[in-house]
Amino acid sequence: MAIQRFHVKKGDQVQVISGNHKGSTGKILQVFPGKLQVVIEGVRMIKKHTKKSQDSPTGAIIEREGPIHISNVKRVEETEATSKTTKTKSKKKEKAS
Repeated sequence: MAIQRFHVKKGDQVQVISGNHKGSTGKILQVFPGKLQVVIEGVRMIKKHTKKSQDSPTGAIIEREGPIHISNVKRVEETEATSKTTKTKSKKKEKAS
């Protein structure tokens, strides 16, 4: 099986470009290459119910980040004044008359 390369990696600052969380930004905490998903800090918070244990004798509901498909995010460059996306538009050459 070939190694897949992605446009983002762990620790990158990204912005969600589609889906329910469109416009949200955060840092990538995990990348799941087999599922083509990433976990972003503070985006897609889900509630997980846990069983009774020594730590929580009555059980608990904890909130954590859920995965988002890797195609729904783009990398964001952090500069001093503003955040700038890395996606650029190609310029068309003008014909000289």
